[in-house]
Amino acid sequence: MTEILNPYHKVFKNAKDAAQDIKSGMTIMSGGFGLCGIAENLIDALAEMELKDLTIISNNIGNSGRGLVKILKQDKIKKAICSYVGGNPDLEERIMKKLIEIELVPQGTFSERIRAQGMGVRAFYTPTGYGTLVQEGKETKMFDRPCVLETALSADFAIIKAEMGDTFGNLWFKETARNFSPLMAMAAKTTIVEVEKLVNVGEIPPENVHLPGIFVQRIFQGKNYKNDIEFLVTEN
Repeated sequence: MTEILNPYHKVFKNAKDAAQDIKSGMTIMSGGFGLCGIAENLIDALAEMELKDLTIISNNIGNSGRGLVKILKQDKIKKAICSYVGGNPDLEERIMKKLIEIELVPQGTFSERIRAQGMGVRAFYTPTGYGTLVQEGKETKMFDRPCVLETALSADFAIIKAEMGDTFGNLWFKETARNFSPLMAMAAKTTIVEVEKLVNVGEIPPENVHLPGIFVQRIFQGKNYKNDIEFLVTEN
């Protein structure tokens, strides 16, 4: 590997240094789908920090004791905005005991609320959720069909993982690990990225850049990735 140059002052030594100014009460977007593409090093860093009353925006809050469950079990999460809560007995227990506030959002609406923030759109109408619990307390309007007004989602920080990134923050994601992460990077005030491979500017061909570095404020080379599989299926 060639020497990593850092003229843009975005490269940090590790997750702890990159996340050092995350504080209690902040809102954090966390990329990933299930356990695919999650920011393992940054989640571990949050688990070691003295934090409380966090609002987490993520498709799900970990699974089977892994991922964001690490900080959930430490009672650091006050509210979770997510699309899926299955396969997570730790979250189920806290929901039943009213120890955490949950805002369930249909998955398409969830991604669009994040995308809207990155595009500068403050709210939008969608037919999804009309006539269900999702509609409660929200403005509705008739277009070609009844629609619900949904507001954009923003965050103080986004923590995401990419397969490869350069020192300016240009990113390349591997397959479906791309999921919500580029949208979150655009929607958060500060985006922290961990990568499996950190390279110099120019080593990622422009046509292969999935997210331009203009949306990334901090980046570091991750380590010790487990890349857990939620449900291992093998054939005899």
